[in-house]
Amino acid sequence: MSIVTHNWGVGLVLGAIFANIVMLYGIKSLTKYTRAMLLFTPIVSTTIGMVIFTGVVMMAAKHLDFTIENIAMILFAIILIYLEIKRSRALSHINKKDPDAFKNFKAYAIKIFLWEIFVTLSISFWMWL
Repeated sequence: MSIVTHNWGVGLVLGAIFANIVMLYGIKSLTKYTRAMLLFTPIVSTTIGMVIFTGVVMMAAKHLDFTIENIAMILFAIILIYLEIKRSRALSHINKKDPDAFKNFKAYAIKIFLWEIFVTLSISFWMWL
């Protein structure tokens, strides 16, 4: 049951990333996007936290057996957290007076989202086989 919960958490992380991409291209105003991200960022953080929590519970159930897969998952979780911090810091440091700032942020954010998708799918691929 724990692997199923972990798997659903990974699906929710992917869903949150895709929802972020939809909002990134759906919202045309920087102010509205920033407001939406203030509400949506905790949801993304919670989904990442859910995956980390279920992974830790499964590791505890296996008596903290640090296999290569577990170490890789820990590293990938740290990478996901790092990418989210980079994206939200870039959003908070946007020059709101620059007319091209939101367009430049979109290009930057889509690169981060694509990396997040790659990281999530690459570590989850073996679990889904």
